[in-house]
This record gives sequence, C-alpha cells and structure tokens, in this order.
Amino acid sequence: MEKRERSVQTAAPILFPIEPEQFWQILRVLVREEVSQLDRQPVRIPAYDTPGLTYKPLYKIGEVCQLFQVTKPTIYDWIKHGKLKPYKIRSRVYFLWNDIQQLLQPGEQSKE
Repeated sequence: MEKRERSVQTAAPILFPIEPEQFWQILRVLVREEVSQLDRQPVRIPAYDTPGLTYKPLYKIGEVCQLFQVTKPTIYDWIKHGKLKPYKIRSRVYFLWNDIQQLLQPGEQSKE
C-alpha cells in the first residue's frame, strides 16, 4: 500500500484581511467600550402596576442577585447561615421583601 503524505501547514490560514495583533487590539477596544457602557447604565428596578402595592412582596432568586449584585451561590450561603429565609411555592423559591429590607438596612431591624 502506498502511503500518502499530508502537507502540514505550520501557520493557520488567514480568514480576515488584517493581522492577528491588529485584530486582537480592535477586539480589546470593543470589549472595553461595552464594559464601560454597562457601568454607566443604572440598575433598573422593575415597576409593578398592582393597585395598592408600593413594593413587590416576593422576589425570585435572580432578582435578589440583581438587587445585591451577588451570585446565586452567595444567596445560598446567606440561606445556610440564616440571613435570608426562602419560601418555596411549588417548585420555585421566593424571598419576602421585608427580609430583603432587613439585609439592605441592618441597623433598622424590627424589635420583637
């Protein structure tokens, strides 16, 4: 049997008409611009049109993460250490607004 030799290319083929270093420099600039735009945007708190309510009574874990700007594992640690009490409704976990307020303003805890 005859062995066929494959030509091995040492450099990757160029798919873009610019040099790799120039490409990475442009990419870095674009990423920096996007990150700086994210820093300028204010944190949006959703508005709710329920008559009589001035606040949302229950928050999902994702909403709590956005409020505190933390990750889900941090919220789970807070639950484990008793800082937050979860309320399970069917398959979802919710948190009371009052409990969130106590974490936001620790000096104003209610006396029982």
